[in-house]
Amino acid sequence: MPVKAELTGYLDSDYKIVLRDLRQEYQVRTKDGDGREAFVAIESFSLDVRGGEFVSIVGPSGCGKSTLLDILAGLSKATSGNIIIDGNEVTGPALDRGIVMQGYALFPWRTVRKNVEFGLEMKGLGPAERRDISTRYIELVNLSGFEDRYPHELSGGMKQRVAIARALAYDPAVLLMDEPFAAVDAQTRETLQDELMRIWEKTRKTIVFVTHSIDEAILLADRVVVMSPNPGRIRAVVDIELPRPRTNQDMRVSRDFAEVRQTVWENLQEEGASGVPEIFPGPRIPAAFAGKLAVADTRLAASS
Repeated sequence: MPVKAELTGYLDSDYKIVLRDLRQEYQVRTKDGDGREAFVAIESFSLDVRGGEFVSIVGPSGCGKSTLLDILAGLSKATSGNIIIDGNEVTGPALDRGIVMQGYALFPWRTVRKNVEFGLEMKGLGPAERRDISTRYIELVNLSGFEDRYPHELSGGMKQRVAIARALAYDPAVLLMDEPFAAVDAQTRETLQDELMRIWEKTRKTIVFVTHSIDEAILLADRVVVMSPNPGRIRAVVDIELPRPRTNQDMRVSRDFAEVRQTVWENLQEEGASGVPEIFPGPRIPAAFAGKLAVADTRLAASS
């Protein structure tokens, strides 16, 4: 049964996302290896995100950034707390959230167009409508002419553009991005950052963006959430009042950008903000969910 915002005290309709008192706890091996003990990855995490806002989350490795995004995506369930989007409680994956990960996660047997159309097929749209929408978003990410290419024929930057187009095409309420540019070279990363800012200016999607890069977080966001590790909590929320539109070239010579960067950096350097090792390795998408996607894709292909 969905939890409505008005029933839980969240009355401001401007808030697209409401997180309240999130806690995520795992059972891990004890140091001697003979037993199990609780490890708290996230604790007392509360945040409101307004519709159309771009929020970046930064913090040291192991602070729970990706865990938080998994919870928002519905790929993991928090031990306690509430996650509400558009007044409804998040209970699992759904088409109101688009996800862009570091590893692209494209279907290798599908062309660029067919990858972009995947969510549209899940929504039951017909071929002509799917083609119109996919064409629009392929153009938006500057991949016109590559519609019939397969992922193995694309560069890393082009693959990530496809992933962004696919996430946007079925018009999710929220776009979740987890280190989406970490796997590309520095020059391509800057190009993709500029492209993402251009796309956000056009679409005004609500975006939650996880990154290790202070510069990237500030460049893209309206607010930067700084997390501390073990357990992951909000250390600070920094408003980014730099004028838009922004570009990497402009920000590199901006004194205001340098001052904001110093503020975020100082929060990361405070006592307790040192990194801790990642202790939860493994696939980001649960195997069962990945299997359901593959089965769904097979059925869709057979019926199209």
